[in-house]
Amino acid sequence: MQENNGLSGNLPALRETIEKELGALQNVKELYEFKNVYLEGKKSKISELMKEMRNLAPEERADYGKSVNALKEWALERFAEMEKKLRERELLQRYEREKIDITIPAQPIRTGNLHPVTLVRNQMIDIFTGMGFEIYEGSEIETDYYNFTALNTPQDHPARDMQDTFYVSPEFLLRTQTSAGQIHVMEKKRPPIKILSPGKVFRSDDDATHSPMFSQMEGLVVDRGITLSDLKGMLDVLVQKVYGEGTTTRLRPSYFPFTEPSVEVDCSCFACGGKGCSLCKGTGWIEVLGAGVVNKRVLENCGIDSEEYSGFAFGIGLERTAMLKYGINNIKLLFQSDLRVLRQLNG
Repeated sequence: MQENNGLSGNLPALRETIEKELGALQNVKELYEFKNVYLEGKKSKISELMKEMRNLAPEERADYGKSVNALKEWALERFAEMEKKLRERELLQRYEREKIDITIPAQPIRTGNLHPVTLVRNQMIDIFTGMGFEIYEGSEIETDYYNFTALNTPQDHPARDMQDTFYVSPEFLLRTQTSAGQIHVMEKKRPPIKILSPGKVFRSDDDATHSPMFSQMEGLVVDRGITLSDLKGMLDVLVQKVYGEGTTTRLRPSYFPFTEPSVEVDCSCFACGGKGCSLCKGTGWIEVLGAGVVNKRVLENCGIDSEEYSGFAFGIGLERTAMLKYGINNIKLLFQSDLRVLRQLNG
């Protein structure tokens, strides 16, 4: 059986070891690992000392137990002191890492921009709603009837061919023009009618100035006494608001199945004032849209008396308008998500 003095003699050495190891700890994690070794659980070193009491004589156990408890209380106090010290040190280190020098110039933050086509769309909607137009947005998938037949397009017209139109089935297709919205409105509403139908359209066409998918804005006015002069006056207001004061329009004869007479509409070149430049190819004029007086057959297909009512219709390509307005020479730039394009336009 061991003597009390022999067991108690281990306590100062253990205290010295604890003090030495505490001084070497670098962070709170190491401190808790240290606590597990010396203080926590039945297998910690101080707990193991308490187990040695069974080897002592009964009269020696009380003094030995007091000595071990005193060591444990001392170790807990030192642990708490060291924990406070290490936490303060770690907090200072964190402050140092996260310190911000407010004298350093801030990084510039770029604000978002609306897409050029969205800018043009919003502007035109504002212009036309200011003239009393209502907005109608139709479906991108249409029937052959609404997209072609009701608009007086002959069965053998090239636009119906597979190479020009994306067909979903023999009856359904991706609309090639927002003009189909005219028919839906005229079937459901009696004159006077004044609507603007913006949306995506689809055609099998792809080059520097054409895309298989693009945005169009169709306008329709139907009432008593509507003539080509009303169309011309409205278009003059439009181009002046879009391209600037002093811009004028001219009408050239053309052909569309759903209008008669039909016209191509040019505006005076806003870059050179009509004198001739690279934008207008020296002519002083730029083609901007197609229009005309609504064909009587189209009105009659919708149940509107063509002897009592007349109207005009026009279709504007929003990408083309954006390209002209912002000086973009390739339509693909509008679909490539290149932020440099937006920054140049809105910088």
